[in-house]
Parts: sequence; structure tokens; C-alpha cells
Amino acid sequence: MGMSQRRRILIPLAALGVAGIALAGCTGGGSDGGGDSGGSGGEVTILGGFTDAQAEAFQADLDKWGETSGIKVRYDGNTDFQTAVIARATAGNPPDIAIYPQPGVLKSQTQQLFPLEDLGIDVEAITADEANGLGDIAVVDGQTFGLPYSINVKSLVWYNPAAFEAAGLTVPTTDEELTAVQQQIIDQGLGYPWCVGLESGGATGWPATDWLEEYVLRYGGLEEYNSWIAGDTLFNSPTVNKAGDKVAEELLTEGKINGGGPAAATTAFQTAGNQLFVSGKENGQCFMMRQGSFIADFFPDDIKAQIQEGDLSNIDFFQLPSPDGTDTAMLGGGDLVGAFTDSDEVKQVVEYITGKDFGTNGYASQAIFLSPHNDFDTSNYTTEFQKKAQELLAASTLFGFDASDQMPGEVGAGTEWSELTSWFAGQKTMEQAFDAIDASWPR
Repeated sequence: MGMSQRRRILIPLAALGVAGIALAGCTGGGSDGGGDSGGSGGEVTILGGFTDAQAEAFQADLDKWGETSGIKVRYDGNTDFQTAVIARATAGNPPDIAIYPQPGVLKSQTQQLFPLEDLGIDVEAITADEANGLGDIAVVDGQTFGLPYSINVKSLVWYNPAAFEAAGLTVPTTDEELTAVQQQIIDQGLGYPWCVGLESGGATGWPATDWLEEYVLRYGGLEEYNSWIAGDTLFNSPTVNKAGDKVAEELLTEGKINGGGPAAATTAFQTAGNQLFVSGKENGQCFMMRQGSFIADFFPDDIKAQIQEGDLSNIDFFQLPSPDGTDTAMLGGGDLVGAFTDSDEVKQVVEYITGKDFGTNGYASQAIFLSPHNDFDTSNYTTEFQKKAQELLAASTLFGFDASDQMPGEVGAGTEWSELTSWFAGQKTMEQAFDAIDASWPR
């Protein structure tokens, strides 16, 4: 399953409860590094949520780096990372370094983590070549408790180049052109402009949160986007309403989605994109799907085989254009590196993992990896998608980290999912849905 989707299924922190944390005491990775001794003469221990091939590639990259640096690093992957990292820190046996798939968990541990500045890390130097917003994800009270080592991008509009060509469509580069392309698809009866699926079991509705985030980020800029995450800017506020109206205009007006919003609400997010590869309106052909980089894992097998061979004749993507007068923005997620131990070895490991050289010792071969650095040497990547995503990221002024993942669990992974689904399904107006989300916010 794709990184982004797996991250979505992590239990919201609030839902763990005291019992969950207590029970988890014995599930930690059993690091012998410990919070105090780690990195001093022994090996530096890292705890993260990824396992299997990804974990092996990560360890291999650090082993190769260790040949030059002289520092031994041991990575311990735990699929129940969130429970494990809380349990181990609470028990006084944290890893030296933790890699967090969600900023919320990291921010809940700022009492135990060291600000990177205190380790002597030059945060400004590391983030100098990163899009505005990437270095600030884990800043609390002016101190940086984590920096991204790998990110994923979501502001991607997937399309079938062969289908575009056959229909005489041109890839839009501006918001106006995007509107024109949609109109052309509808007017000429070619099919439907958008493929949208919100159904995701207990997480149904999350793709709608991404759509809303895209436009809150663009219309509000980083400041208002972050204010919205903090609960200071309400859902029923001018900027979020403007973003919601834009989403409605894109998706919920006549002819935009096959079956409209109600059909989107019951269509699985995994299979929504299959309609990019059928032909004709009568077969439900749709031409564009805005979805994160991980969605390629869910395309039909023949398309995945083409991607593997670097053949993009039937699948490619462009960046969701920003409306006139707004910054080029990229929505995404990422994994943040935090430190529980203050030692010179730990400092060096954090600097390497979060710096622009990470990945050059082999890890960039993982298709899921995307460096947060614009100056990363893209020749280290093995897929065209990685190279292209990196170029789009480098051209973006703003980076917005997934908002619903940073809101309180009962909102970001609760009412926002369910209320936006009700809105798409036509069971509630946008205003009713937004008011209900605001009312659920823990104040």
C-alpha cells in the first residue's frame, strides 16, 4: 500500500488512550541504544514506521555512509510506530532518532525531543534550498523539533496522454486553461473531466480533505493555511468558504463527475483512476484525477508495467494549477526526523538524513522517496515520476503539509472526513458541513 495511504490509516493519537499506550510498553523495537548512551561509542539507533524492502534500502544507505563517516547506525522499523515511539519515550528508553510519518505525534513529544538547534544543527543551512513551509512543519515556540528527510506530493493531476491526444485536448498550465479543458470535455461529449473516489472504508472522505486543502493553501497562503490547521481560522471563514466554492465549481457542477458527488462518495479511491484508461463517455471515461504520488500503486497491472518501463504514453501527471494571483503551491506529506539524544554522532546522522546528500548512497532507488531538497541530484532517481515530481516541487513557492493530518484527530480524521462526504453526497450543504466540523473542534 502506498506510503501516503498507510499514513492515513495510522490511528489518530487521541484514539490511542492511556490503555493503548500502557499495553504498548512491550512492543517497542527493543533498542539497546537507549536515550542516554546512544551514539556515544555504540551505534546510533533509529526507529521508524517503514519496514521490509524500504527498511533494507534505508539501512544499506546508512551503512554505505557509515564507511566514510565512521558512524554505525541501526534502523528499527515498527509497523505500529506511533504506539512504540510513545511507549518507549514514556518508559525512558527512546531510540536516539525517530522518523515520524505525522507531525502530530512528533509535536506531542517536544518535552522529550531535543530542538535540533540545541544539537548544533544549522537548520537554515539545511533548509535553504527547500520550498517555503517545509522547514517549519515541526517548529514549536521558535525551535525546530524535526526536519523532513523524504516527502510525498499530492498536487498532481494524473491523465492519460494518449486519451488527451485522441480527444484533441491540451495539458493545462493555468487555472483558466484547466477550466477551458473541462468545458471542452463536457461540450464535446467526450466523457467526464474528473475521476473522483472518496470511499476508503473507515477513512472514507479523506480525498475530499485534500481537494479542500489545495485551495485553502493557494487562496490563504501559508499563514492562513497554518492558522486553519491550528483552529484559529474556521472552516466557515471567508478563505475556506472560497476554497470550498472552488472545489464545488470544479467537481460538483453538472457533468464534472460521472454520477456527480453522490457517485464520488461511494467510489473507492483505489479504483477511481481506472476510468482514465477506458474509451468513451458511455463507458464512463474521465480525463483527470487529482491524487497523491502513491496512487500509481493502484493503477491496473498493465499501466503499472508501463510505468516500470518508463513508458508514460498512457499515464502522466501535471501540477494542479493555482488560481490567478496566488502562489504556485504543492500539497504533500513527509517523514520528519527528530532526536531524543544529544550527541555529536546523533547530530551527524540527523544532518546526513535531512541533508541534500541523503539518497545518494542508494536510497533514492526507492520509488517512494522524494528528497525535500531542490538541489538534490535527480540522476539518483530510478523513475521518471520521481524526477518530474522533483522538478514540480522545485518550481513551487509554497509547500503545505497535509492539513487534516495536523488537526486534532476527532476533526482531521473524524468529522472532516464524514462531513465532507455528506456534502459531496448531497446530504448536506457546504455551509452545514463546515459548521458541523467547526462545532466538533475541541476548544
